[in-house]
Amino acid sequence: RQAEVLWYVGCVSSFYPMAYKIPQAMVQILGRSGVDFTLLGGEEWCCGFPLYTSGMGDRMRELAVHNLARVRATGAKVLVSTCASCFHTWKHLYPEMLADFPDDLEVLHATEYMARLIDSGQLKLGPLERVITYHDPCDLGKRSGVYDAPRYVMNSIPGIELREMANNRQNSLCCGGGGNVESFSPDAVSQASRQRLLQAQA
Repeated sequence: RQAEVLWYVGCVSSFYPMAYKIPQAMVQILGRSGVDFTLLGGEEWCCGFPLYTSGMGDRMRELAVHNLARVRATGAKVLVSTCASCFHTWKHLYPEMLADFPDDLEVLHATEYMARLIDSGQLKLGPLERVITYHDPCDLGKRSGVYDAPRYVMNSIPGIELREMANNRQNSLCCGGGGNVESFSPDAVSQASRQRLLQAQA
């Protein structure tokens, strides 16, 4: 129940079968790096970002208070999130919303934490001969300014050739998947995702 590092899993990784590879991979990364980490399990509530993006930020306060109290109970000094939206919420929205947000709680996206593990020698990466591209998620890039860490991690893998899309970093196009847009405008999502997919294929 006590650990220096807490991994905040997030609703998408927890409940969407299409995303199950994310938590499976993260557990392996942390385990093989020898990280002493903990989870909130059933005490992890939604970060509240869907409410925030739907204009109901006042209703996410209860979630924020609950989540912060549970994190504090673990004694964690570092909170790691694999979800770009959860990361943005913990890093930027919670400190603005909660006057008692602790100064000594470091909030990192998983790629930032992985970069740290690579630099310390804890995370050893084997070769993978593959050409890849990377999509900058809006909540991680444009909203939170994290562009270098994901690229550092990918470029640390021997054999990887990273090719940037025509629009990348702060000029990255929306994938169409964020902000709950699909719930009220599926056509807009289809158009945006198709445009981004074409760039990835190119």
